[in-house]
Amino acid sequence: MKLAFYAPLKSPNHAVPSGDRAMARALLSALQSGKHEITLASELRIYDPTGSLETQSELRKAAHQEIDRILAQGKSREWQVWMTYHNYYKAPDLIGPAVAQALKIPYILAEATHAKKRLNGPWAEFAKDAEAACDAAAAIMYLTARDAKALHRDAPDGQHLVHLHPFLDRHTLPHASSGTGPMLCVAMMRHGDKLASYQLIADTLGSMPHQDWKLDIAGDGPAADQVKNMMTPFKSRIKFHGALDHEAIAKLYGQASLLFWPGVNEAFGLTYLEAQAAGVPVVAQDRPGVRDVTHGNHPDPKDGTQPLVTAILSLISDPDFCQTRAIQARKYVQDNHLSGTATQTLNSVLAQVTGHQL
Repeated sequence: MKLAFYAPLKSPNHAVPSGDRAMARALLSALQSGKHEITLASELRIYDPTGSLETQSELRKAAHQEIDRILAQGKSREWQVWMTYHNYYKAPDLIGPAVAQALKIPYILAEATHAKKRLNGPWAEFAKDAEAACDAAAAIMYLTARDAKALHRDAPDGQHLVHLHPFLDRHTLPHASSGTGPMLCVAMMRHGDKLASYQLIADTLGSMPHQDWKLDIAGDGPAADQVKNMMTPFKSRIKFHGALDHEAIAKLYGQASLLFWPGVNEAFGLTYLEAQAAGVPVVAQDRPGVRDVTHGNHPDPKDGTQPLVTAILSLISDPDFCQTRAIQARKYVQDNHLSGTATQTLNSVLAQVTGHQL
């Protein structure tokens, strides 16, 4: 099948690594594994982080120009489906619905959210655009239980809603971690929720008893100085690796004893899947985005840092328990979160909206 693909928040070719870029690339890879021919229809970034009416107006003008450009291309006449990854109130799809309607082809979304509370305020117009894109979709593949609730509530008649588990861009598991290395944290250093998770890490480590622990931190970003200041009391126990490529991060997973990332307001974290695929148990809090991508139970955020301390100590002080968790984590990813399972889901959705057997 010939598909047009678009990711308004961040193109799969974007220079800056992130979970959103990784998921867009994984989707492309899974579609290609399904023997589909994919065209990256546009790389126009539609993103307003601050709620600026001027920014939204300029982006809307750029989107209209992009629609005209796409429809003028002869290749667009070959497309059978348009798929957009990640449509929400700060980054609505302003292109896909119009092109799909003009070409009379199905329009589908992978990861989309309804945010009724944003229909007032600085993002109101973009929120309306995101809602309109959701309404236009013949099918929406949701990645989290939190998104599913609102999508089911507001779905127009006839719309297909399908659970696409977040997944890694791989068909097999990597080698299992030796488990002999330090604890590991892999996350961008941004203000807001990311920084809040780093603060929880610092608070938790500050409550740890005097025990032989170390923590590797892989990541960088505009809040790097604040993160390093948080970790100053722990001196040589913390090693900062900065931003690493995929191969270097894989080496850290290949020796880590556990992954420690609380997950404040994570949509879902691919680092959880990468760690568990390598047999690295996860210490996190029981949050909606964490539940969708981790095996096992996690402490309630309302209970503070002490349950996180307990979870860490239970793993680093009991090798047998840690090994059991590691085996369970790998099986969980194998069964639910690899590319082969995603390709089956994608093919099922494409068959539903086109009527073609795949």
